[in-house]
Amino acid sequence: MHYDCLIVDDEIELARMTAEYFEMFDVKTQYVESAASCFDFLEQNDVDLILLDINLGDGSGFDVCKKVREEYKLPILFISARQSDDDVLIALSIGGDDYVKKPYSLAVLLAKVKIQLKKAEELRQLMTLENPPAAIIKEEQPVSPGNFALDEPTMSVIVKGQRIGLKAKEFALLKCLYDHKNTIVTKDALFEEVWGDKFYSDGTLNVHIRKLREKLEKDPNNPDLIKTVWGTGYILEL
Repeated sequence: MHYDCLIVDDEIELARMTAEYFEMFDVKTQYVESAASCFDFLEQNDVDLILLDINLGDGSGFDVCKKVREEYKLPILFISARQSDDDVLIALSIGGDDYVKKPYSLAVLLAKVKIQLKKAEELRQLMTLENPPAAIIKEEQPVSPGNFALDEPTMSVIVKGQRIGLKAKEFALLKCLYDHKNTIVTKDALFEEVWGDKFYSDGTLNVHIRKLREKLEKDPNNPDLIKTVWGTGYILEL
């Protein structure tokens, strides 16, 4: 499911109130109270923006931000009662797009969220242009057989003239398959190259493969590009 905003805050009542206020202004919002539930939610849903508290019951918002940045390219606004300038500097230096101190004005926070959502939407539209400007696609960028090309600076792929934006891990996974196109890539090889560790569950890989197919394939249930080699791994056929 798609959401405009995910609130990650262990102050449940405040998170609930903020979500309800945003919903009144057509900003589809959900909230979770922990780092673990944040990552579970992101695995199952598409989110355009995160409002992130620093002090969470099961970890630090700083650590959450770093981990999210490894896999997702989306705005992160910190919301925290911590007033130190050092906290603000850390939040912005590790990938935060803004820092809003509690107690916050719902109207002001909503305005900041809408600005970030508008920027994100403008970027998506730019990335999905059928004839993107030279600033986006470099002239020297190779185009593979079958009109299939990767554009690393924008973490996107061009399939039959259509530009499709990907999340960081999705792009890394597709690039790994592309680098070994028309060759079977084992699950262990994918885990080591994309996640840096072969001790991940098949579920993690399956979710990312499914999301790639939903974005790239005409019929995700009968893929033409990313095919499963049962018991072994996957192959990108071009």
